[in-house]
Amino acid sequence: MASSSSSYDIFPSFRGKDVRQTFLSHLLNEFQHRKIISFVDNGINSKSIHPELIRAIKASRISIVILSKNYASSSWCLNELLEIMECKDSQEQMVMTVFYDVDPSHVRYQIGDFGKGFEREKLFGENT
Repeated sequence: MASSSSSYDIFPSFRGKDVRQTFLSHLLNEFQHRKIISFVDNGINSKSIHPELIRAIKASRISIVILSKNYASSSWCLNELLEIMECKDSQEQMVMTVFYDVDPSHVRYQIGDFGKGFEREKLFGENT
């Protein structure tokens, strides 16, 4: 579970305030117990986190996207997701999705709490 590795088995993409202290902590503990190397963003300087995230995504065999109510309201999460999907296409990286406390239909149709993040983006985009 060290973030200093040059490659990872798994890169988790998540909205921190939704899952970091609940679902993600249990998931990472289970990975560590099974000796699965996963990227962990603890201790990374905020100024260098973006390049580190991109490098970690590219260096992972699997990305797990944990979709939660506020995932779409984070530009960081959406940028990660874009990079993950590019790696899926170019590197044939496996991508798995977990729906955490959100209905899959809300994600599919961008409605409910999940869809609110996209509504803000549309409004913001119209004002610029």
